[in-house]
Amino acid sequence: MEMLLTFSLALFLIAFQQLLATDPIEFHEIPQDIHLNQQKRRLSLQNTAEIQHCLVNAGDVGCGMFECFNNNSCEIQGLHDICMTFLHNAGKFDSQGKSFIKDALKCMAHGLRHRFSCVSRKCLAVNEMVFQLQRECYVKHNLCSAVRENVNVMVEMIHFQDLFPKGPHVELVNILLGCGEEVRTAIARRVRMQCEQNWGALCGSLSLCSLGRSDDPQHITIPSATLQGRSTLPPAGQLSLPNTEQDQPRTDQQGDEGSLHPSESRS
Repeated sequence: MEMLLTFSLALFLIAFQQLLATDPIEFHEIPQDIHLNQQKRRLSLQNTAEIQHCLVNAGDVGCGMFECFNNNSCEIQGLHDICMTFLHNAGKFDSQGKSFIKDALKCMAHGLRHRFSCVSRKCLAVNEMVFQLQRECYVKHNLCSAVRENVNVMVEMIHFQDLFPKGPHVELVNILLGCGEEVRTAIARRVRMQCEQNWGALCGSLSLCSLGRSDDPQHITIPSATLQGRSTLPPAGQLSLPNTEQDQPRTDQQGDEGSLHPSESRS
């Protein structure tokens, strides 16, 4: 028994020494490998078949179509949650808002069913298809017109924790940010408040939560949803917030642009 313990200890020491002798460069290569893997990620054949079968059998009414994208290898999350949130709050919207919810959800369900079979299994392609469909359906059925008459209800549906990681929730917020000054201001204040509740003092140090004067064009980072037929929204799935506070005096010639990514250069 004593000999066995001695032999086991010797093997452990040898393995540990080999670990210490490993070239540090190998450890630095791991994040890059992970990034490359994320770029190459795709839906498994089983996931693809399951989603396709689910889409064919799901009804056009309700959120069953969006539930087909839950628990997949591409981690496409948020569609079902957005649908459920819209339906849960539908009674708080006016008639125009109710019509938008009905038509937009039906548009997206129909689009998912017909486009999924034509898109690549790569996760980037599937996500881009989802974001593009969101934009088309929301614009087609006049999200901005509906939300201007239901600002408070719409803002209450936005939750800070849903904005991470980037996905359909972020895309929805980005489109809302193109719906006019009142909507932009309400959303930015909502996100700032929830940011401070989650991150505390750290939130105040990020440009995401910096407040400037909304009447200064340099402080508006999200223009209207379309400009001469071209989309002016930020890259799909990435959030960029405007500055909102109108009462804050300007003390210098430069201000902080609102952005989810604090590494971006300042204006």
